[in-house]
Amino acid sequence: MARTELRDALARADRASMQLLMGAGMALLSYVFVGVLLFTLVASLIVIGLGVLPETVLLLRRMTGAKRRQVGRWSGTEIREAYTPLTGTLVERVQKAVKDPGTYRDLRWLVVHFVHGLLLLYVALLLWVIGALVDGVWCGLLGRRAVVLPLIVRLAELDTRWSTALLKPSPEAERNAELAERVEELTVTRAGAVAAHGAELRRIERDLHDGTQARLVSLSMRVGLARRAYDKQVAAGPGEGPQDPDVIRKLLADAQDQAEEALTELRHVVRGIHPPVLTDRGLAGAVRALAAGSGLDVTVRDDGVEDGPRAPAAVEAAAYFVVAEALTNAAKHSGARRATVELTRGAAGLRLLVSDEGSGGADESGGTGLLGMRRRVAALDGTMEVVSPAGGPTRIGVELPCVW
Repeated sequence: MARTELRDALARADRASMQLLMGAGMALLSYVFVGVLLFTLVASLIVIGLGVLPETVLLLRRMTGAKRRQVGRWSGTEIREAYTPLTGTLVERVQKAVKDPGTYRDLRWLVVHFVHGLLLLYVALLLWVIGALVDGVWCGLLGRRAVVLPLIVRLAELDTRWSTALLKPSPEAERNAELAERVEELTVTRAGAVAAHGAELRRIERDLHDGTQARLVSLSMRVGLARRAYDKQVAAGPGEGPQDPDVIRKLLADAQDQAEEALTELRHVVRGIHPPVLTDRGLAGAVRALAAGSGLDVTVRDDGVEDGPRAPAAVEAAAYFVVAEALTNAAKHSGARRATVELTRGAAGLRLLVSDEGSGGADESGGTGLLGMRRRVAALDGTMEVVSPAGGPTRIGVELPCVW
């Protein structure tokens, strides 16, 4: 028992010492960086070297970023970065670097860490010497709890607390960083939505051109032939026409068939824009209709979606097309025989999960199906997660925020 206690104390102290050793290494880098700061200051005073300032600030951000990651690994809590992006012209970049509160926060950490980084390591080395003697007897021989080696862990925790206090951005800086990230996210989402909208328009145009338009052209030709045949029959007089009435009747029958096929093509295009089944039966009913025609043994589970008010039409349409694409992919590529669709009404929106028992290995870069689903979900500020390891199963989870 005593040996186990001593072994655990040594392991914790060893890990803490490595943490302090890395901190001391960064302190040594701080000594070097002081020279870089002096060079930057002199270069900035003579305006010709002003361009060095933004690069020095970026280098400082990399150093503090490494310290944040080190502290995060030790404490398990991430220290958020909140900087003003250094973009634009040279003058704009210099102004942003000088006005950013994060720059002065990093300089403050640099000065403090310049001192305590090495100091804490020296104290830890001294504690190792004392701990080897004291805890070796107190813990190893007498079976008591270690008293000196745990102090090394306290030193690592002290370094973590100091670094966290120095590097943690202010609440205002965090809000500004979150706002900047949100703007960037919305910019990407908007670009994806525009791309998805353009692809949808091209698909509709292609369907109309290749399907409906061709049917209507053929219909026009059939009607034109029938009219000419009828005109010849009328001009020749009763019983003397060169045309057999059966020929005219066949042309009209063909024209009717072409009209019905054109209507079918139009219904197909309309279903691609907004399926009428959604309006008639709601999301749960529309998904059950998809499941019935998918060719798979699909189980649909509805957790409150049919109860109460319906989700907005755009949310229902996005969920419908996600389920349709997921079931189509499962039937074509996964080799699955069974699939499950789960619809859940959540407090913040609609959640759906499509899973199959196929071979897995779904790759978004391998086609446009998953990418189109992700863009459609992102356009509504939703999230989509695809888990498809080789050998299966494949699970596609989607969350679409909405107000019920």
